[in-house]
Amino acid sequence: MDHLFIWLFILGAWFFLRYEDFALPATAFKVTLIKVIDLAAMVYITNYMLIPALLYKKRYVLFVISFISLITISSLLKMNILGHLTNNPNLLSFSGNWKARVYDNVIPHFFLVLAGAAFKLMFDFNDAQKKIAEMARQKAEAELSFLKSQINPHFLFNSLNTIYFLIEKENKEARETLHRFSEMLRYQLYEANGNNIPVEKEIEFLKDYVHLQKLRKEDTCQVHFSYPHDLNGERIEPLLLLSFVENAFKHVSHKQSGNNYINIQLQKKDGQLIFDVQNSKDNAAGTEVSGGIGLQNVTRRLALLYPGRYDLKIENMENYYSVRLKLKL
Repeated sequence: MDHLFIWLFILGAWFFLRYEDFALPATAFKVTLIKVIDLAAMVYITNYMLIPALLYKKRYVLFVISFISLITISSLLKMNILGHLTNNPNLLSFSGNWKARVYDNVIPHFFLVLAGAAFKLMFDFNDAQKKIAEMARQKAEAELSFLKSQINPHFLFNSLNTIYFLIEKENKEARETLHRFSEMLRYQLYEANGNNIPVEKEIEFLKDYVHLQKLRKEDTCQVHFSYPHDLNGERIEPLLLLSFVENAFKHVSHKQSGNNYINIQLQKKDGQLIFDVQNSKDNAAGTEVSGGIGLQNVTRRLALLYPGRYDLKIENMENYYSVRLKLKL
């Protein structure tokens, strides 16, 4: 809406300054309208197509060639339309005073569109600075939270080891469960505080988490977790996927007779990491959609850490709840 008001203001100002150059006000308005539409089209093509696709990707030569071509083609098209509208043969012919025509059409277009691009770059730079500041603030908060949670971790691990050896060797399940919990804690304290980690480590953490949750659910819920084994070298922000799995276990159905299930699938396809989580739900049960702290946090992290490189779709249906996250690697 703001853009519309700006272009209407430019249209009015342009018409007011130039309408006396024409015999009829209607002709002056049509000419002004065509010029403003032509200018707006070039500004938007430059700002929302050429700059993101070429300039921001450091394809500078192709950007310059495309920008000059856009100005030239648009100027020729505008002159042709105005030539028919005003019955001016000089604008329709390829012969004539080319210097004057370039000076009146191409050069003004060049500087006006360049000015529009400058505003675009300025606003984008300002947004980028805000995002950097927000990421720095959130990182500081995360580090503070991490420090608060790291209350003498060596004492904690020593205590877990003591409990581990107190458990009878015959009780393999209890020893294995405690060992998995210890590994999860170690991962959260020592490995998940970096910028990104190998996807395999995140998978191992999720496997341990799923194993512990399955013990709580006993045999009332069928849990399936599948993932590829060819993700070596791929990296991801730590603990990014956990909230979706937590949400599934939190809201899975508890039907006495029926199918209670959680399906978790991680796959790599066309340069993307695709993470699907689906769980059955009770008809009357509410499921955390956007109001929950966990999903709110992970959505915010995605916006900050993967801007323009992720797609998140959530379906909250009557009998199931599903999440699909796509990340460009």
